Amino acid sequence: MQVFRHFHRTDRSPLALAIGKFDGVHLGHQALLQGLVATAQARGLISAVMTFEPHPLEFFRPKQVQPRITTMREKLELFAAAGVQQVYICHFNERFAQVSAEEFMQKILRESLNVEVILVGEDFQFGAGRTGSVADFRANGFECFSLSHVHLEGVRISSTVVREALACGNLERARELLGRPYSISGKVVHGDKVGRTLGYPTANISLPVERPLKFGIYAVKLEGVAETALPGVASFGIRPTMKQDGRPTLEVHVFDFDRQIYGAHVRVHFLHKIRDEMKFPDTETLRQWIIADEEKARNYFKGLIETR
Repeated sequence: MQVFRHFHRTDRSPLALAIGKFDGVHLGHQALLQGLVATAQARGLISAVMTFEPHPLEFFRPKQVQPRITTMREKLELFAAAGVQQVYICHFNERFAQVSAEEFMQKILRESLNVEVILVGEDFQFGAGRTGSVADFRANGFECFSLSHVHLEGVRISSTVVREALACGNLERARELLGRPYSISGKVVHGDKVGRTLGYPTANISLPVERPLKFGIYAVKLEGVAETALPGVASFGIRPTMKQDGRPTLEVHVFDFDRQIYGAHVRVHFLHKIRDEMKFPDTETLRQWIIADEEKARNYFKGLIETR
């Protein structure tokens, strides 16, 4: 998959283009991507996605920024898995915010990208002041498909609903909405080695953006350091027993694993919530709870094996 951070194309092959923020790449987004790839293949077009960095709401309302379900890298990985051929990352800044709907259609979509078919959600709007709509695409000669919202048990699937499930620690609901377990990817970095002193060494995963997941202890699988994902237990939170006013951290203790993996880019799949994050009176109490957490996580994975 090719990734572009500009609109200047030397290859003038026509595109089928899906446009959106795609935070989470949930089942609704996946339906749009499936339609994109199928349409492109049927018409002999290149399948492409246009998305935005930062999210438009982050630009317009920086004090009301919502935690991201997925980073840009995670979105790109999911686009590639869906069969998308090209991605255009639009830098959303003051200049782009002032681009009119007409200029967006003529200068960017038609002249720069050579778009023939557009796929968007049914409530999609674009251009300065959000004055453009699906009707404008069609009135300006674009073939435009507006996909209806996807519902699950009567509830419209949206990034907001996914965030709400994660904020409650409801991994089962989030998995239903995403069509996969919720995951966080990042680089393994050096931490303060507290886990090692307690007998539970951990891989510390970098967190470049705020995440919506509820602070707590989770049974997880770590992908990226072996041929198959490895089971373990993760702590996601501010570690109130060890830190005051700490920043959120993600630490993973992988069962029966003693390799150094600093610098590796890994993905943590959250499979089962064990408990909420808690503050303990001392490190010995914390250590006893860690022992119990590991046992619960191991039992969870034993249950998975037994019920297959």
